[in-house]
This record gives sequence, structure tokens and C-alpha cells, in this order.
Amino acid sequence: MNLADFLLNLAGLLLWVSWRSAGFAPAASTAVPWMSRPSGSMPARRHWLLAALVGLLVIRAWFYWRIGMELDWIGSLDLGAIVLPFNSASLQRMLLYSALSFLVVLAVFYLWLLLLSMVNHRVGGALPLQRVVRQQLGWMERWPAALKLVGPWVLVAVLWFAVNPLLVQLGMAAAPQSTTHCWQQGAVLGAGTILAWKYLVAFVLFLHVLNTYLYLGNHNFWAFINATAHNLLRPLRWLPLRLGRVDLAPVAGIAVVLLGLELGQRGLTWLFGRLPL
Repeated sequence: MNLADFLLNLAGLLLWVSWRSAGFAPAASTAVPWMSRPSGSMPARRHWLLAALVGLLVIRAWFYWRIGMELDWIGSLDLGAIVLPFNSASLQRMLLYSALSFLVVLAVFYLWLLLLSMVNHRVGGALPLQRVVRQQLGWMERWPAALKLVGPWVLVAVLWFAVNPLLVQLGMAAAPQSTTHCWQQGAVLGAGTILAWKYLVAFVLFLHVLNTYLYLGNHNFWAFINATAHNLLRPLRWLPLRLGRVDLAPVAGIAVVLLGLELGQRGLTWLFGRLPL
């Protein structure tokens, strides 16, 4: 069930990206082959894509409710510092879980885009895939770097404060001791947005190492990976990580990211349990 949930979230994300891409100008939407625009009425196609996404979230909620009861399955929503359980015995809870589960995946996707926007801000539109990043971000691309870093933190804190009463009413979260306690919880969860970058950074650096020692061509994708990895590793360039012709910076970067963010997640989980301060 967890694997099915993950794959359905990916399907929903593809529908969302396609819905966003359908509104781009022809030159922009053909920056990469998979985003090329087919002929036909684009407004009508956009509406169908959005309707398909909503239908997917509703239908899978019904599926989780019917099948989950028989399998005694409990959905879990990982928010970094805490994990919220959703009992599949209730259709209403499965509808809420289906929506929130997709929103978490969508939030991670945009956090990745914001990181790529900050890291590759000097690249501009030179790389087709970076243009796709800018197009998907839309008006958020114009944010200053400080807002791109702090904005998700603040947004998560506000959303937690708004949704917390409902979670408490449903018995999925303990009631905070005070308004300040609730805001502190939101601040800790907001800080966890940085943890979403872990797998993206490690994946980009791994592909960079792979393409460095096993030449895989000069496709636009590899140019984007190499440029992104170079920018990600910029803070480590002062370290003596080159042995002859072997550059250990990407391997060191992967180790630093995985270890640092793993320790960060444990620290945030510990801090959340210690609240209120």
C-alpha cells in the first residue's frame, strides 16, 4: 500500500506539472522534449488535467478506505519531526490523507525547485532544464534568495497553526499547551523543510560522479547535472579534496549532506518532543 501511495503521488505530480506546462508559451514548453505541447485547445486540456488530478486523489482515497480496512493499513504522513497516522477505517480521514499526502509531495517538489533556483541563479536561461525550473516556479522565481530560503519555513509554520485544531479534533495530534506552543511546533516543522533537499543533492552529486568517470554524452541533462553539482560543491572548493586527477569533492559532498541532514532530522525530532520551551 505504501508503494502504491508513493507511485500514485508521482502520477499526481506528473499531472500537476503537465497542467502547469500546458499554460506556457510554445517556445518555453518545448525547452525539453517531454514538455512539448500537442495540438488542440490548451485551455480545455488544462481543465482536463486538473480534473484528472482531483479525480485521482478522490478515487485513491476511496480505494484506501475499502482496501485499507481489510489489510488493517494505517497511512502515515512524514512531516520530518513527527509522523501523523491516518486510520483507513474512515473515508473522511482517507480523503484528508490523500490530499495532504499529495500536498507534501508537491511541497517537496517545489522545495527542490527553489534549491535549484538558488544554486543555479548565475546560470540564468543558458540551460534548457534550468528554464523549466524557472517556468515551474513562476512568480516565485523572482523571490530574493533569502525569501526562497525562509519563505517555506514561515509557510509551514502558518499552515501547522491553521490545521492543528483539526488534527487535534481527529485525535491525530496532541493538543498544544498554548498558542505559543503551537507556534513553536510550527517553527520546528518549518525548519524541517531544509531536510527535503537531502535526496536531491545526493542524487545530483551521484550522477555528477557517474558522468565524470563514465562519460555518458553531452546531452542537456548532463550539462545541467554538472553545472548544478559544481555550484553545490562551491562551499567545499577550499578543501584539499583532489588527489592527482581524482576529485573527491562530490563524494565528500554526498557524505556531508547525508550525515548533516540525518543529524538535523534527529535533532528536530528531539526538539519537537521537548516543546514547549
